[in-house]
Amino acid sequence: MGTERKWILKDAPDPEKVGRLSAELGIDRVLASLLVMRGIETFEQARSFFRPSLGNLHDPFLMKDMDKAVERLHAAITGGEKILVYGDYDVDGTTAVALVWSFIHRFTPTADFYIPDRYDEGYGVSYKGIDWAADNGFTLLITLDCGIKAIEKVEYARTKGIDVIICDHHLPEEGLPQAVAVLDPKREDCHYPFDDLCGCGVGFKLVQGYSERYNVPFESLEPLLDLLVVSIASDLVTMVGENRILAYFGLKRLNENPRKGLLALITLAKLDPGHVSIDDIVFKIGPRINAAGRMETGRLAVELLTATEDHEAVAIGEKINDNNNERKNIDREITQEALEMVQSGKALASENVTIVYNPTWNKGVVGIVASRLVEAFYKPTVVLTKSNGFVTGSARSVQGFDLYTAIEHCADLLENFGGHVYAAGLTLREEHLQEFSSRMNRFVSGKIIPEQLIPVVEMDSRLDFSQITPKFFRILKQFQPFGPGNANPVFLTEDVYDAGNGRKVGAGGVHMKLDLMQESQPYHQIAAIGFNMSEFYDYIKAGNPVDVCYSVVENFYRGSSTLQLRLKDMRERSELI
Repeated sequence: MGTERKWILKDAPDPEKVGRLSAELGIDRVLASLLVMRGIETFEQARSFFRPSLGNLHDPFLMKDMDKAVERLHAAITGGEKILVYGDYDVDGTTAVALVWSFIHRFTPTADFYIPDRYDEGYGVSYKGIDWAADNGFTLLITLDCGIKAIEKVEYARTKGIDVIICDHHLPEEGLPQAVAVLDPKREDCHYPFDDLCGCGVGFKLVQGYSERYNVPFESLEPLLDLLVVSIASDLVTMVGENRILAYFGLKRLNENPRKGLLALITLAKLDPGHVSIDDIVFKIGPRINAAGRMETGRLAVELLTATEDHEAVAIGEKINDNNNERKNIDREITQEALEMVQSGKALASENVTIVYNPTWNKGVVGIVASRLVEAFYKPTVVLTKSNGFVTGSARSVQGFDLYTAIEHCADLLENFGGHVYAAGLTLREEHLQEFSSRMNRFVSGKIIPEQLIPVVEMDSRLDFSQITPKFFRILKQFQPFGPGNANPVFLTEDVYDAGNGRKVGAGGVHMKLDLMQESQPYHQIAAIGFNMSEFYDYIKAGNPVDVCYSVVENFYRGSSTLQLRLKDMRERSELI
């Protein structure tokens, strides 16, 4: 039934610690064990986990160069200089630009923003962008979510009389650009206590630092937090430490009083205002913001996120929504073509790594297609197309395999590349394509271990349905916001049946809705949903027992909330786990 995935039940933490915390907090042992697994062992630690506080944000001046950045920005604002806020066309870049521009715009009318064109300029700081800034009289450039590698570009800006403040969160190379200030918690010489901020998070620290130094009340920054949570969720940075605090208050803002542009997207995505979750951002809001840069221009996204009039927000929101629908159609077609290419043996590589190339594919969706191919074949994947005379594309990896190192191994064949362990982008000349493919295939085959080619479902704990009480769920909800490093716990329940109401749902009946009960506790029926799991339908409908792993979620429908199990996987009842 479907792709076999390996189930791994995590080791239970020290029972003594669990017992102590369970007694201190007056909570179920399963919940206490989830806390200990997160490094939370005392009442105090639990309190700061369950009650995030903006008072626990780090001092922005602990970040290297913060004082220089704040002073240079202040000189530009008070001196009436023209300031250009520059960022990439993805969610992190556009939210960061909207956040920093909105803040600066309060103090000076001479700030503007610039988003490079994905197809014409590509990723990061561009010469075209610097020329535009120089031609239009800008003397300060603030880069967000990019710039850490732009050594020559920063030098070029300086020859044009433009100072640069860099706000980035990517890994620097050997040297740093000679900018006025380089804010990046991943700098070797930066001792900021939290180094996993997103680009928008680094931008927020800049405005927080400015506010502290020049007596701008912190409360006036709180309306910016809805932008920040959208970035934190979409950029998949860890949901721990400072990110979790910012996301917690950002989510509160997004649900209680979102900016007009985000409200327009919430409405267009048919989400329940007031009940928007991190998952909703990742799957519904983020992709819409991204679609602007994929299909048209990222500038549209910033215009949406900074819109002050309802009619303006709705009009741009609809345009972006159309872009997203178009993106979905294109991405569906290209995914289909790529799948057929691999299955018919026409891929450049398909043994240890999947590499496909078609010069006509849309550059804006190759990253999405790469993720779909990883789902289908579960191998590191590179999807390539042609743009501006070069072969260019996106790469995605599988759990535990460092794809960036594999690409770096081919650096001499590439015009440029960038990214991190699980996702990267690259550009090369067509004549190097064959050599690149065979070298990648060889490198991956020598490094990847068979276990990395099997998808894994990790489970936190066994659970009986009778334990899922209202109190249990009320406390579990307080573990939110969920994300990497603080994932929604996955539970295992064995020997489970459908109560008889199971049915296929969704277009083409690909999903499955069930009412599950446990053999040992026939009185506890719980609603469950299995997305793309209808291949199990006949087996479970015949009354066969299964083992299930799942997360417990809240399902909002027409104003009422119910508890539901979101199935991750199921398998025929077995004695062995």
